[in-house]
Amino acid sequence: MTQSGYATERETTEGRVFTVTGGDWDTITGSIDPLSNEKIVVNMGPQHPSTHGVLRLVLELEGETVTEARCVIGYLHTGIEKNLEYRNWTQGTTFVTRADYLAPLFNEAGYVLGVEKLLGIEDQITERAKTIRVLFMELNRISSHLVWLATAGMEIGAISMMLYGFREREYILDIFEETTGLRMNHAYFRPGGVAQDIPDSAIKKIRDFLVYLPKKLKEYEDLLSGQIIWQQRTQGVAVLDVTGCLALGITGPVLRSAGLAWDMRKTMPYSGYEEYEFDVPTATTGDVWGRYQVRMAEMRESLKIVEQALDRLKPGPIFVADKKIAWPAQLAVGIDGLGNSLEHVAKIMGQSMESLIHHFKLVTEGFRVPPGQVYIGIEHPRGELGVHVVSDGGTHPYRVHMRDPSFVNLQAIPAMAEGALLADVIAGGASLDPVMGGCDR
Repeated sequence: MTQSGYATERETTEGRVFTVTGGDWDTITGSIDPLSNEKIVVNMGPQHPSTHGVLRLVLELEGETVTEARCVIGYLHTGIEKNLEYRNWTQGTTFVTRADYLAPLFNEAGYVLGVEKLLGIEDQITERAKTIRVLFMELNRISSHLVWLATAGMEIGAISMMLYGFREREYILDIFEETTGLRMNHAYFRPGGVAQDIPDSAIKKIRDFLVYLPKKLKEYEDLLSGQIIWQQRTQGVAVLDVTGCLALGITGPVLRSAGLAWDMRKTMPYSGYEEYEFDVPTATTGDVWGRYQVRMAEMRESLKIVEQALDRLKPGPIFVADKKIAWPAQLAVGIDGLGNSLEHVAKIMGQSMESLIHHFKLVTEGFRVPPGQVYIGIEHPRGELGVHVVSDGGTHPYRVHMRDPSFVNLQAIPAMAEGALLADVIAGGASLDPVMGGCDR
């Protein structure tokens, strides 16, 4: 049959084939292909519970098969990067911590490492401060992966996992609250060190957690790994091999599930990670199942790092000695739980007029950072987090830009979804573990 003299068709083992010599494709195939009018466009999100916040997927379907997938972002834009230009260098931590809100301490770490490199004080950061940073980043990695396991489980149908994952995460947030005063958005890592020392009570909780969590991880695997529905929903689903990952710039557990053991903590160590013993888990399947296996193994490796960090935690200062940089730490809280105690205020007031003026200027104006620009890359729970920091010599950043792994990894959704079933879009998207606060910063 010939349509308007332009196209012929024939049936093959691969399906119907058209020979086109000119004209508009839709016009040519419209009256020949009975499915041409059955294509539908579905908006998944931005309110859909499986879109990890406010991600919108525009899906074109033929039946239940996805023929085209497009990601639409920007619904959670907070202007974090722009706001940094109007705050001093220390206040910047209160903004970056709100980008990827499930991994706030990693945002802070990338930022403060960049500021410290511009200041030229990387070698002056105390051992205790570096150890506390590593300790808290690994606890944060576990809490982030627990949220992934909880939400991904719920989206595939393992409702119980949602309850268990958040239950264990609460344990870690209690430790964060006891040390930093906040469960999220801590602003705990500061240029030059950390805001407060870790109390003995928090250390005891962490040691108890090291005994508690491995048993729970075993329970999760008993619940999921042998479950036939979990296997069918994850094995061979949303496959992205190592070539595809490298072509799209995909990093983190998604890349490691395809077989490449790329981990910034090993390949480009920072904060003393080269002194810790741990493995980089990998898989070879490149599918949802492989990403599940990698993240489960990563939580166990993080526990090993946490235990080593506790053993390395020796008494000492938590800030650089340079008083022109060191933000006032160990502030004594008043009886209302908010302001500073009268004793602390009296101590500051009773030193000298010069020290009082210096304290005031450091807190209100901040310190100056020499002109220059740096890029710092760290291993975030979702992949490589890069922070580009630019200074013009002033008391606040000229520009800060974050290469967020969620933003880059979202490019994989069309590659994984097109040609697959609609139900697998949910599993594939969840396996990327995107957090929209990082995409829309």
